[in-house]
Amino acid sequence: MPRTPRRVAGFVIGAVGALAFVGAAAVAAVTVVFARRVVIPPRQRQEDVEIVSVDRDAGIIVLASHPESLMSGRYSFWFDSDAGHARLGDILASDEDTVTRSLLSVDFGDLAGAERGRFSGYLYLGPWEFGLPYDDVSIETELGPAPAWLVPAEADDAPWAILVHGRAVQRHEGLRAVRAVHDAGYTALLISYRNDGEAPESGDGRYGLGDTEWADVDAAIRFARSHGARDVVLLGWSMGGAIALQTLLRSPEADVVRGVVLDSPAIDWLDILAFQGELVGLPAGLSVTVAGTLSAHRLAALAGLDEPIGFTRLDVVKAAGSFTVPIHVLHSVDDGYVPITGSRRLAEARPDIVTLDEWTGALHTKLWNDDAERWEQGVAAVLTRLRDAP
Repeated sequence: MPRTPRRVAGFVIGAVGALAFVGAAAVAAVTVVFARRVVIPPRQRQEDVEIVSVDRDAGIIVLASHPESLMSGRYSFWFDSDAGHARLGDILASDEDTVTRSLLSVDFGDLAGAERGRFSGYLYLGPWEFGLPYDDVSIETELGPAPAWLVPAEADDAPWAILVHGRAVQRHEGLRAVRAVHDAGYTALLISYRNDGEAPESGDGRYGLGDTEWADVDAAIRFARSHGARDVVLLGWSMGGAIALQTLLRSPEADVVRGVVLDSPAIDWLDILAFQGELVGLPAGLSVTVAGTLSAHRLAALAGLDEPIGFTRLDVVKAAGSFTVPIHVLHSVDDGYVPITGSRRLAEARPDIVTLDEWTGALHTKLWNDDAERWEQGVAAVLTRLRDAP
């Protein structure tokens, strides 16, 4: 039977409605997948750098050209699903396809038999590498005991620095700061926190982006105070920066915190979600939908969260007027993972207490690796000023 205009119109409207439904369903599915990616701790990291050749006698390794293999400085290089570990030094040569770097050491594993690996910003494997006394300690959190490393200062009445690592890594990330912290006369406490693979897991096993993890830093401050600390400085990397700032705003123990040092901090989560979404090809504006999913009571469960994340509470730029202690920020303009815009806005909001040290050429949390001398001297100077301030 021939289609009348009314039937054709009905068919078209029905088809458009079906497509809209499919489109909406697709957007919803992508939103949930991305939201889960944000809050689920990764248990295995991708080995995305190809190994071309290894010459241990000559002390060199040839890698395929990759943004990470082209980074300057010293790095850990993990391979064989983290069963192997090497340390790589400066770039010796490069062309369009390969990068030749110095091979500083192979700590364990068969590097010559490996095909791929991944770079890591933390060069050291433990505090024993510094030749300083240290202790394995346990911090009692609301979820149970969390392991930490304690590197005491020479003076019994020294201030303490609590080192808070970032997302998808562990307390090893803070090891790069131990020398600067110790040289400035501080006791260093390198902590673990919920869902990082060392500390106890929360009920949902999900990251809170700082909205929950600050309670474990609060416990670390109580530990420090119980061991004689009267003054504390917080050092945080990436999400550890967000955690440190939430600790300042929400911890009952924050009265002993004299200052904060942040490396590549997660300041503005909406900016970060938008940036990360763009990297994986998501439509512009989807970050707001992802944040809405994670913050809504009825939708947060889709990402596996027991409780929604309070993005309003995490807006530290909006809360900048509540900060009362110096905040020193180090951030690279070409971070590549967490945009510097949030750090700039925080500095603009509180120029009286926030200082921003902008870097160029260092990727996310790789500032120390790019120029260890600049990082250590700068951070030690900040810590010394905080220590000597009235």
